[in-house]
Amino acid sequence: MDIKDTYKTIDTAAEQVLFKDRNSKFFGYAFPISSEDEVKQIIEDLKKQHHAARHWCYAWQLGTEHIRYRINDDGEPSNSAGQPIYGQIQSFELTNILVVVVRYFGGVKLGVGGLINAYKTTAQLALSSSEIVEKTININFEITFEYKDMNKVMRIIKENNLTITKQELELNCKIYILVRKTMVHKIKEVFSPLYEIKIKRLEN
Repeated sequence: MDIKDTYKTIDTAAEQVLFKDRNSKFFGYAFPISSEDEVKQIIEDLKKQHHAARHWCYAWQLGTEHIRYRINDDGEPSNSAGQPIYGQIQSFELTNILVVVVRYFGGVKLGVGGLINAYKTTAQLALSSSEIVEKTININFEITFEYKDMNKVMRIIKENNLTITKQELELNCKIYILVRKTMVHKIKEVFSPLYEIKIKRLEN
């Protein structure tokens, strides 16, 4: 079985898009996020920017191994806003992303079908105008060793093009590395004969 070790996301926030339906205006936004904490601030900023709007509906998804997501209808009929937005995140196969649709009510009710279409279309426009990038799923490891084994460890890291994220080089050294998911088994095998060097996987 092939191990999937890439995911799709966006690197930068998309330009604002606009969709209109019977005098209602829907502004769409897409933002890259790495934690749930970022969502609140982004929504607050959009509320300041669009203080006269009626609804700020959104959906987000985080994670590559363990997926977490949330949808918010923000006062629109249940599942008429957040779910269609989230459907587009799934359709584009994206993660670590927040999509927000801000609605200005135009005086004409659109009905649930009209709302679903408007929120879906605006989210689709926002994602279509985003630059989608593919990234690798990386696992964090901690290598612990004595200073005398430094050359061995550094050679393995160099030969396998591993990324060092942090180093603590003292009498007992620790180096933190990122290993692409498909390489995990190989890297463990490389280190396993070296009893004096300990490698352990960290929770991402």
